Amino acid sequence: MTSLNQALSQNSYLNSYPQARSLKRHHHFYLGPTNSGKTHQALIALQNAKSGVYLAPLRLLAMEIRDRLVAAGVPCNLITGEERLLIAGAQHTASTIEMMNPSMIVEVAVIDEIQMLQDPDRGSAWTAALVGVAAQQVFVCGSNAVTATCVAVIEQMQESYQITQLSRKTPLILEESSLCGRRYSRQKLKPKLQKGDAIIAFSRKDVLTFSARLRQWGFSVASIYGALSPEVRRTESERFCSGLADILVATDAIGMGLNLPIRRVIFSHIHKFDGVATRPLNATEVRQIAGRAGRYGIYDTGYINVFEDDELIHISHMLNSNDTADLVKLPIGIHFKYIDVIAQQLHTRKIAEVLTYHQHRRQMTAALFSHADLNSQISQAILVDEYAPNMSLKDKYIFVCAPISLNVAFEKDYYLLCLQSVALSQKRSLPLAPSWLTSSSPKHLEAAELLSHNLSLYAWLSFKFPDIFVDGDLVKILRLGLSRYIENALLCQAGYGDTTREIDYLMTNKR
Repeated sequence: MTSLNQALSQNSYLNSYPQARSLKRHHHFYLGPTNSGKTHQALIALQNAKSGVYLAPLRLLAMEIRDRLVAAGVPCNLITGEERLLIAGAQHTASTIEMMNPSMIVEVAVIDEIQMLQDPDRGSAWTAALVGVAAQQVFVCGSNAVTATCVAVIEQMQESYQITQLSRKTPLILEESSLCGRRYSRQKLKPKLQKGDAIIAFSRKDVLTFSARLRQWGFSVASIYGALSPEVRRTESERFCSGLADILVATDAIGMGLNLPIRRVIFSHIHKFDGVATRPLNATEVRQIAGRAGRYGIYDTGYINVFEDDELIHISHMLNSNDTADLVKLPIGIHFKYIDVIAQQLHTRKIAEVLTYHQHRRQMTAALFSHADLNSQISQAILVDEYAPNMSLKDKYIFVCAPISLNVAFEKDYYLLCLQSVALSQKRSLPLAPSWLTSSSPKHLEAAELLSHNLSLYAWLSFKFPDIFVDGDLVKILRLGLSRYIENALLCQAGYGDTTREIDYLMTNKR
């Protein structure tokens, strides 16, 4: 495998983006905490450029920036994995970062939330953008967590850069006393809540439970969590921004770029489940979430609080800790051309074997890059090999990259149906609109969320296999109906009785 390993050298990766290498790009780093105006300054440059691209961490942010540019009189396309909204003659594009087009040369590019290089599943997309976006001027926005490694890569490319460190525009204050004192209780919490508060929970169940309870207490509430589609999250954000909702209840999803008029951030817990284990919130998470308090131009000061006194210690420590990441090498994903080469040398058509070999056996002779973790892709690859063994490697790889959650049975089952449709070359229609879609009952909320996820997969696949997934143009109509149902259900759903913290207390007292 000597020749193959040589193909994995540092220069080979850098030179795999010839358009970017031809430009001798200049990089502007705008770094700082939330509410420091770093992205705002980059977007002004983008708006004034003759051509440009905004690379977003979330589909919702891509949508917001596209709308902002259009409102400013700048025609702008929207390109995500699920949609293509193209304007004739537009020289600007807002897209999710995975949809970066390295062959499209523009004047200005904005890479947002650069600290996402640390993300184990998506970090390689930020590496590809940093190395491969074909723009004369590249604006890199985010926290200071990964700056040193980014600069080392830029210097290796012999490209220029400048760093602008920004400070918060409003003070951020951790309140001296928690909302409930030594021990959490509903009775103590209720009178302490105020308009403009945002309660941060770390599960869908807790968001819905807090939302329902606060409505019972007389507050109007907006709810945001990861299972909601971008369209619903946007509607809930607008309800809070307009004052129709007194209090926001959300997961840490609000920590990534959402601009909301939050006066005070309240952590309902200082631990979160990260998919592997429950752990304390780290410094980057605390700063990203807490920093949403004190929106510049609306509040003079942002405030932070927790439910119990002891939790103030951890939040204070994280706010004052150095959040520089221990990131020596930037993650890079596997290119399909290497999948084909490995498959030929291993004499296999099983993509799971190829990815496993790449993960555990291949070496990369690079001081600044390392292979991204492929565990989640390998899990999908095992399913693809099992249910579509004769599918081409190219089509298998598309399904390996499909955006789904295998741990959700409903999503997994639909994924396998779509996989078999491609394997058998059989057309698949859009799922039928459910009978409850016009219902006023909130009891189908979870089913609506799951169906919305399946629509996202269908839309994504319709761009990859348009002859199989033939109803791509109809997705928007059904998604709109689902979004309206979910928005109405959120306003009257009853929650789950007790929050995670309350259940833990009950279990402890029974022992």
